[in-house]
Amino acid sequence: MGILEIKQLYKRFGHHEVLKGLDMDVPEHSIFGFVGQNGAGKTTTMKIILGLLKADSGSVTVCGEKVTYGETKTNRNIGFVPDVPEFYGYMNPMEYLKLCGEITGLPKNKIKSRSEELLELVGLKDEKRKIGQFSRGMKQRLGIAQALLNEPKLLICDEPTSALDPIGRKEILDILLAAKGKTTIVFSTHILSDVERICDHIAVLHDGKLALCGTLSEIKKRHRHNGFILEFENEKDAFLFENAEELKQPSISLSRDGTTVRVFLTDRNMDGHFLLSVLSQKRLVPLKFEVMEPTLETLFVEVVR
Repeated sequence: MGILEIKQLYKRFGHHEVLKGLDMDVPEHSIFGFVGQNGAGKTTTMKIILGLLKADSGSVTVCGEKVTYGETKTNRNIGFVPDVPEFYGYMNPMEYLKLCGEITGLPKNKIKSRSEELLELVGLKDEKRKIGQFSRGMKQRLGIAQALLNEPKLLICDEPTSALDPIGRKEILDILLAAKGKTTIVFSTHILSDVERICDHIAVLHDGKLALCGTLSEIKKRHRHNGFILEFENEKDAFLFENAEELKQPSISLSRDGTTVRVFLTDRNMDGHFLLSVLSQKRLVPLKFEVMEPTLETLFVEVVR
């Protein structure tokens, strides 16, 4: 059983059906990349998980307990980072976390030690300025600290890096990686490079359902195309290989750039062994023989177009 389980979730707004039987299982202590185009239904899903939006049908469980709209008992196990966190701008970070700790009923001694620990984690331990003077990235980092204050078993981040510059994005991603050992993270985003960097499980939401789901390596293996890159010592060898009679078939496409030849085998019965046999017959030894792995971007475009 995953720490978060979603089964046959449906949600409609008027005539627009956003979720159409969504099934999702988030393993414990994973960083789960929840990916989709803008408007795909990621935020709607997040709101249903948090009990802030009522599903038309289906079920959501957190830590084995069913989420009920309006009765958010399950939220004691959840930390939430919205895309635009809001704060009291007249407070400094320590004052704000102290207030949050008091509201949630944490013991005073634990509020202080936990706040110091988290502010160090997010790089704000020595920051004395008021939150109103913070940059967008600093506010996002403080938002993560606040969401982790109660030591949640599940941390939900809704587009936390979407409006940040590369440095700010890196800071947030590094913090999430550091937090992984103590919580499970659902990382909702449309920035695929961020997903590839930190996520060990990925789900792509499209047309109200998951179009892809699994670890990145599993997904790439399932959707791998028979593409290969061969690099030769000189252009003569590359030319000889490119023009081999055995490769002049409709199911084979090639392109050459100097000493590098790219080969795509659209016949699923063909694989690298076929190319190795051609090389052997031509007595050619490439400097490099590499299987082309699909990127998350190419897979995403393939399933959502």
